[in-house]
Amino acid sequence: MDLENAISWRSSRKDSWKTTLLLAYQSLGVVYGDLSISPLYVYKSTFADDINHSDTNEEIFGVLSFVFWTLTLIPLFKYVFVVLRADDNGEGGTFALYSLLCRHANVGLLPNRQLADQALSTYVMEQPTERKSSLRVRVFLERHKSLHTALLILVLLGTCMVIGDGLLTPTISVFSAVSGLELSMEHHQYAIIPITCFILVCLFALQHYGTHRVGFFFAPIILVWLLCLSGLGLYNIFHWNRHIYKALSPCYMLKFLKKTKKGGWMSLGGILLCITGSEAMFADLGHFSYAAIQIAFTLMVYPALILAYMGQAAYLSKNHISSYQISYYVSVPESIRWPVLILAILASVAGSQAIISGTFSIINQSQSLGCFPRVKVVHTSDKIHGQIYIPEINWMLMILCIAVTIGFRDTKHMGNASGLAVMAVMLVTTCLTSLVIILCWQKPPMLALLFILFFGSIELLYFSASLIKFLEGAWLPILLALFLVTIMFVWHYATIKKYEYDLHNKVSLEWLLALGPSLGISRVPGIGLVFTDLTSGIPANFSRFVTNLPAFHRVLVFVCIKFVPVPFVPPEERYLVGRVGPAAHRSYRCIIRYGYRDVHQDVDSFESELVDKLANFIRYEWCRVNRRTDTCNEDGRSPSDISSRLTVIGTVAFSGTPAFQVDENVQPLSVSIGFPTVESVTDITELETVGAAERRVRFAVEDKSESDTQYSDVNEQLREEVEDLFSAQQAGIAFMLGHSHVKAKQGSSLSKKLAINYGYNFLRRNCRGPDVVLKVPPASLLKVGMVYVV
Repeated sequence: MDLENAISWRSSRKDSWKTTLLLAYQSLGVVYGDLSISPLYVYKSTFADDINHSDTNEEIFGVLSFVFWTLTLIPLFKYVFVVLRADDNGEGGTFALYSLLCRHANVGLLPNRQLADQALSTYVMEQPTERKSSLRVRVFLERHKSLHTALLILVLLGTCMVIGDGLLTPTISVFSAVSGLELSMEHHQYAIIPITCFILVCLFALQHYGTHRVGFFFAPIILVWLLCLSGLGLYNIFHWNRHIYKALSPCYMLKFLKKTKKGGWMSLGGILLCITGSEAMFADLGHFSYAAIQIAFTLMVYPALILAYMGQAAYLSKNHISSYQISYYVSVPESIRWPVLILAILASVAGSQAIISGTFSIINQSQSLGCFPRVKVVHTSDKIHGQIYIPEINWMLMILCIAVTIGFRDTKHMGNASGLAVMAVMLVTTCLTSLVIILCWQKPPMLALLFILFFGSIELLYFSASLIKFLEGAWLPILLALFLVTIMFVWHYATIKKYEYDLHNKVSLEWLLALGPSLGISRVPGIGLVFTDLTSGIPANFSRFVTNLPAFHRVLVFVCIKFVPVPFVPPEERYLVGRVGPAAHRSYRCIIRYGYRDVHQDVDSFESELVDKLANFIRYEWCRVNRRTDTCNEDGRSPSDISSRLTVIGTVAFSGTPAFQVDENVQPLSVSIGFPTVESVTDITELETVGAAERRVRFAVEDKSESDTQYSDVNEQLREEVEDLFSAQQAGIAFMLGHSHVKAKQGSSLSKKLAINYGYNFLRRNCRGPDVVLKVPPASLLKVGMVYVV
């Protein structure tokens, strides 16, 4: 028996290692495409104008030492050993860090938060006992509301720099790869720009096919490219300078700075390009695993890059050429230069694909958290989660990439722009990770201070070297970031103000229950889905609808689609359902919760699933009345007395004929009840932790014949309510959405008037409407005009 257990353990361990190695191989094409093509342009950008390659080789040795230690400290030590551990349920990136901070401290600015959200399995996290020092930091952050806004702006700035990187990386990667033609053909100056633009157009034109199709061959391409880098590096080392390893000593960095002075400091803007793409290791963590990314980098990517840079330095140390002639291809033997050129172009396309997909992903996350105007998101894979395509962003990126290629026309300006964007993202990650160390990991603040001082000082040094080249290309990511941050902050600010207006102007439940024939109000067949951001109360747009058209549907459902600060919400915990008024009124509230990486449903599946959840909720409510035992863990009140309880309806459905009967052979269904909701604007920003533990309820349905004998009246009401629901579904479903116009109050500041009256309304008119985002069929859409004075 012990032998069998040992064999089984070894087998599972072997399978686990096989899976990890397979993921490590797949990560080469997705995560490391950008990082692996940096040898194409690092030396060329470094020696562009600031320093010259002299006969003493001190410059080339110093640059190699800087490259080696930068690659070792930032991607290896910072990301692989520290930052990758700051994951949010396996997800990485800027929003993952922000999500962690919002859950461990009340610093988030998202509206319509509920205490029930804290019971989500992806929300609850095990954490060690809170230290007094960590508690003081958390209280300080929570007390100063201005720090909440500053934290959000910091996250938005990092997000905008990632978008800027998505613009600059394809440009510099493809341009650097194609620039190898200058050594292989005459009149290359007339061919490089058109060929680069053609490749960029083809790259962006293929995006609508999806990453799973476009990226099918990317992993083997990057693998072959890394092997090529390693092979050429070893060849150049042994053929030109076998003692080049001595240049890895930190002493050469000091000699380099001592000799080159200001020029050497400015040249750091080219050296930092060796770590472009490092952020992808963290951003794409959710697609792979920590072990897979760690293995791929430490065993394959890192050694290949070091050998590539050492080989280039070995060649240049024995072949003194002018600075403008320095490029990767001069160190490639002429006999294999064309195959290497073709492979480099393919690798640059692979690296560009990774950052473009990452740009789509982070814009989708920004939109989910209410920080970006609504755009159309197309899910390109039914099997692979998170692969999306955004048409508007895709074509805008293509136009901007072509404009940058034609406008800059050289690696120097592109490198300056790309380097500043990369370092800005890394600085944001360093700041957020230091807060995670204190608030989430409960480590001493001194450890976080050492982390930010050590890595932050290195990154600030590189950032300053890029910033000093503001007029030589670095202005582009700064201008783009300021433009995008303004758009995102204005959109987020107006979204919060609209929610506060809805919260203050919601209608009471008594008003809804008073509507009836005595007031000339009629109920028409069908289901009316009233979309609102409110998690409680009756929205003002519904009262406006009833005022102008004195009728509403026989079954009324107030639907709130909200996003919580977690990457994913399990399907069995997504629907939070409750009644609005007594059972006879046939009004319900359904809160549908998504994470910032969740995939939205199509309207057809949404309609059918929503009705199924409502039917399960109705059966559960009447089951509690029917049972009147401890199994239901309730006092047996009639659903007519229940109007504020919210129940988590899982994915386990009742079998049998759902419209008329409850089958006796059902599995227990797990639900959560009794969560309070946020009722005021103060609660949005000052929500306290739930003191009492939530109640989990399990129930089973009795034999049908026994239930009919004892509680025939209850079952008759159950059948009637479920029958009404499905009859209303057959009659048709109407979607009620607000068509809003927002304007600033009288007496508001000029900046607020500009932001609300012009900025937000311009974006709202020219971006996708909520009906397009929610995929509402036009034939079933009812829009209610609303004017928000905020």
